Amino acid sequence: MTALLAVEGLTVGYRTRQGLAAVVHDVSFEVEPGQVLAIVGESGSGKSTTGHAVLGLLPGNGQVLGGRIRFRDQVLTELGPRGWRDVRGRAVSLIPQDPAVSLDPVRRVGHQVEDVLRLHTDLDARARRERVHELFDLVGFTDVERHYAQYPGELSGGMRQRVLIASAIAVEPDLIIADEPTSGLDATVQKQVLDLIDDLRVRSGTSVVLVTHDLGVAADRSDRIGVMQDGRLVEHGPTADVIADPQHAYTRRLLDSVPSRLAFARERVEVPADREVVVEVADLRKVYGDVPAVDGTSFAVRRGETFSIVGESGSGKSTTARVLTGLTRATSGRVSILGADVTDLGRRAFRPLRKDVQIVYQNPYASFDPRFDVYQVVEEPLRSLREGPRPRGRRPYRDQVVAALEAAALPADFVDRHPRELSGGQRQRVAIARALVIEPKVVVLDEPISALDVSVAAQILELLRRLQAERDLTYVFISHDLAVVRAISDRVAVMRHGRIVEQGPVEQVFTAPQTGYTVQLLDAIAGRDLTVGVP
Repeated sequence: MTALLAVEGLTVGYRTRQGLAAVVHDVSFEVEPGQVLAIVGESGSGKSTTGHAVLGLLPGNGQVLGGRIRFRDQVLTELGPRGWRDVRGRAVSLIPQDPAVSLDPVRRVGHQVEDVLRLHTDLDARARRERVHELFDLVGFTDVERHYAQYPGELSGGMRQRVLIASAIAVEPDLIIADEPTSGLDATVQKQVLDLIDDLRVRSGTSVVLVTHDLGVAADRSDRIGVMQDGRLVEHGPTADVIADPQHAYTRRLLDSVPSRLAFARERVEVPADREVVVEVADLRKVYGDVPAVDGTSFAVRRGETFSIVGESGSGKSTTARVLTGLTRATSGRVSILGADVTDLGRRAFRPLRKDVQIVYQNPYASFDPRFDVYQVVEEPLRSLREGPRPRGRRPYRDQVVAALEAAALPADFVDRHPRELSGGQRQRVAIARALVIEPKVVVLDEPISALDVSVAAQILELLRRLQAERDLTYVFISHDLAVVRAISDRVAVMRHGRIVEQGPVEQVFTAPQTGYTVQLLDAIAGRDLTVGVP
């Protein structure tokens, strides 16, 4: 079969102050009609740059340094601006990663999809509007007229992503480049979006280049996989072959880092049933206006246990975390931490407990003072929660800060660095060091690895396990990712619309779920076949 897309020896570079630096090196692959090629790799591997080069959408300082990209009988690397206007959107289109950035916040989404039709078709205004209605129906909107008139800020993340898909398929292109199209979405929404892309491919024969860091998604949704590392395609072949028998060490490392495999590799040591309860929640309610965010939730967590709360966006899990850490006051019910009733405590009254209860957020950088270096970030709890006079000296808590960084697997010289100089995984380690520096007994972790590459996420999970074993820590782990929850948890609670619909030992919930909603969440886990053959 003749390839629809052929990338031959592609080399791409970016011009910086230091000169022109190549970031993609001699990459070659083909995509046949109706085929899905997944390009996988971690941040900085060059996978998104490769996808954007195919579309001629490199940033101003980026350029193709060598090789060529052929689409049908056209050489895309030889096109000028006019040629690209004819091809991009009509024959080749993009589903970008972040709909919040890709959609104009002050224009109705229906009008934004019409832009594609206005550019590439001769349809009049009425016909364009009717076509957008058809597209919105196709991508699963139930009230197409209402959604047509809405602004991006009035839609959920999954709905905004559906708008981008509608734009991408508006004129039925032959090839779609999907750049992390489900990054950050709940598992069920991710499955809906990927099902939609797959349905469109089957119905129209559209080819897809799926750029993703998620090997589970790649394993489930592609015919072929290309694995990129440091700008090079280190492995390429049929998906089933690459998953079953990876030839490159980097591919094997990525596969071994998949949370579903980590769960199978973990040796579980059951927390004794007679251990003291350190977190107890009874009939917790938190109401905003007249809308309950948490509605009658109850659970208990024993010392040394990892208790996970899982659910989709809006389920109430993060609100529960904020109540547990004294950042939000409960409307009613009872919350007990380490034997103290904290139900009615505001932030100031909760302060004496702060040294025993710490939180690690999803986005560590956003929780750091932008003026602080790493020493100041980690020192902050020691300084703000100190008892008695403050020690003298320029960095009086250096020993404690260094010890916390080393416990989080960071070297002592990181004290002089700034968080902006660190990778995402390193920043999360700094956040963990900050939480541990005052030696708390309970740590609440709110989506602590959702923004990390799979191998970095695996390192953070292993770090959390080691620290728990060494310090007898109790974790309340908040996540929408059931594969991660299975890898780290002793017990799990499933939340929906502010209520816990099911809870129990993690293996019991995963192997014998009692509610249809839990079954739905489990069915949405990507890459479940990756555990086949894992001892």
